[in-house]
Amino acid sequence: MLLTLAFPLLLLGGMAIAAQSSINGALSMRTDVVTTAWLTNVVASIILLLLVIFFEHTQAQTMFSVPSWQLAGALFGNFSMVAIVIAVPRIGTAATIVAIIAGQIIMGLLVDHLGWFGNTQIVLDYKRVAAITLLAGALYLIYLSNVRSKLIS
Repeated sequence: MLLTLAFPLLLLGGMAIAAQSSINGALSMRTDVVTTAWLTNVVASIILLLLVIFFEHTQAQTMFSVPSWQLAGALFGNFSMVAIVIAVPRIGTAATIVAIIAGQIIMGLLVDHLGWFGNTQIVLDYKRVAAITLLAGALYLIYLSNVRSKLIS
């Protein structure tokens, strides 16, 4: 059952990231990049804290005993949010999301190939290289479309 829901949830999650990126980009035009990232993280932290307290209270103490390198995900999340907030007003939501996805896939390929972070090693083959090449082509075409739209307007 959960596996059946995985892909629809991931698609909705991806749509949420695109919406969040666009909203945060607009917010950054009224405040600034750092304030936008801060506000987004504070609101998310409050919501997540309440979820942990009410639904995952048995896990709350476990989070203080994890290896410190596993907390680096928060730093990466903050970095990616700031990058998105900077990019959206300049290159548009679609180009930003394609670039973020390309970055995620490149890092995913490295993690898989090298077996980082305790993951199973998956060899980087020509199919995976072809996939990232096609994604780079998509990013280029979207970027060209953005540049042409700006020249026309």
